[in-house]
Amino acid sequence: MNWIFVSRILGGEGIGLYQMAFPIYFFALSVSTAGVPVAISIITSERVALKDIFGAKRIFKISMALMFITGLFFSLLTYWGAQWLIDFQFIRDPRAYYSVVALAPAIFFVTLLASSRGYLQGWQRMTPTAVSQIVEQIFRVITMILFASMFLPWGLEYAAAGASLGAFAGAVTGLIVLIYFHWKLERDIIRDYGHDLQPLPGEQRVSCWKIICRIFALSLPVSVASIMLPVVSNLDLAIVPQRLEAAGYTINQATELFGYLTGMAVPLVNLSTILTASLAMSIVPAISKARALKNQAAVFDNTAACIRISNFVCFPAFVIVLVLATPISSLIYNAPGAGPAVWVSSFSIVLLGLHQVSTGVLQGLGYPSIPMINMIIAAVAKVALNWTLTAQPYLGIMGAAWATVADIGIAAVVNLYFIHKYIGYHMEIPQVLKTIGAAAVMGIAVRLFYDMTMAQLGSGVFSTFGAVFAGCVVYIAVLLLAGGILEEDVERIPVIGHISIRILRRAGIFKVKEDQEGH
Repeated sequence: MNWIFVSRILGGEGIGLYQMAFPIYFFALSVSTAGVPVAISIITSERVALKDIFGAKRIFKISMALMFITGLFFSLLTYWGAQWLIDFQFIRDPRAYYSVVALAPAIFFVTLLASSRGYLQGWQRMTPTAVSQIVEQIFRVITMILFASMFLPWGLEYAAAGASLGAFAGAVTGLIVLIYFHWKLERDIIRDYGHDLQPLPGEQRVSCWKIICRIFALSLPVSVASIMLPVVSNLDLAIVPQRLEAAGYTINQATELFGYLTGMAVPLVNLSTILTASLAMSIVPAISKARALKNQAAVFDNTAACIRISNFVCFPAFVIVLVLATPISSLIYNAPGAGPAVWVSSFSIVLLGLHQVSTGVLQGLGYPSIPMINMIIAAVAKVALNWTLTAQPYLGIMGAAWATVADIGIAAVVNLYFIHKYIGYHMEIPQVLKTIGAAAVMGIAVRLFYDMTMAQLGSGVFSTFGAVFAGCVVYIAVLLLAGGILEEDVERIPVIGHISIRILRRAGIFKVKEDQEGH
């Protein structure tokens, strides 16, 4: 969401400078921290379950020391390597140097955050992670906007660097919050276990080296998959601006177009798939549990429900962004020039939702390497398409957007193939057709509402938001009437699920089940 505010300050070219630096930061961060919170939480929870509090605290000390060294190394490497990236033209625009340097210190603090969160999660304390992330993002957005505005009179390169300082401010404040929660945990440990903690009798004291090796062994599968995202981002950074120049654009124009795609279109796609990203995380333990119990029916049902929910959420998001690409770009980013990139990128919304959910299913089934391999295959295809399509003058940045759509689509389709291979699931065609039909009717309603209100009122804000609201009402109504929403899916919705079922039963949409009424 911060891009909505920052983009209005920096514009497409300024966002492009920031986005040239961010993949470098993202890659260094992924190498130094990816998978570490999961690994530390697993080892810590094992020790806590055995009442080995001494061992749990020792895990934390060793992991913090490891993360301190790792974070410091990658932070310094990013700082000192910034000029090298410019000199060797890995970053095409030399003005992005200041953004890379500004992002470097944040790497150190974020690695410490990762270790702290993993340890607290091992104690089954999830609130510290949530609170620290919220505080981190609030301070990050505030400082991004503040410093971008302060440094803008000096030039776009300094304004982009000012926005980059938000990562540092957010990480520091997030760490301060976690220090408070560590103090609370320590107080509870003293209350429950006393001051003098000793290793459990009969428990052999594992060497530091073995603990470090286990942390790496557990985090490696997650790390490799996570690293693929910044790798692809860095490939975009290396290829897209260069191929835009080959298509006839100047360096400044290429930077601006790159900002339209990576700083405006891609965040809109990610915003549209927030629910499916969360769904993908929650499906992993559900599938794992069902698999461990050899309950194939539960594995199949959970998979089918997640795919249905993903389509239910992503199709209307796709239609909204597709039909209102330029109005949304103008309203949110004050950049109508981003419209073409946003329009093309909308096609990746449904595919990204399917990719996220299918990845979670495969991880839950015990095949985490398959999504990783699929991402590599898709990334190779994306590189080839980026190189070919982006250099076409009639496509330009739209060519890079189509390459991104293909990248996500290939990974999603291959994931679904392997899900079918292992559990026999394939998408329910009648259900998908109902969803597509409702989304098509919604698209017509959105276009008509927007055009009519713009002609009569001339208000882009009212027309855009009104069209979105009207479209969503039409979509849900058509889907309910067509039987495209299942009761078991509504039941999964927290808080309002059961209330919605009762209302829909009274309306005659869902049939009343006597055995469930008492429940």
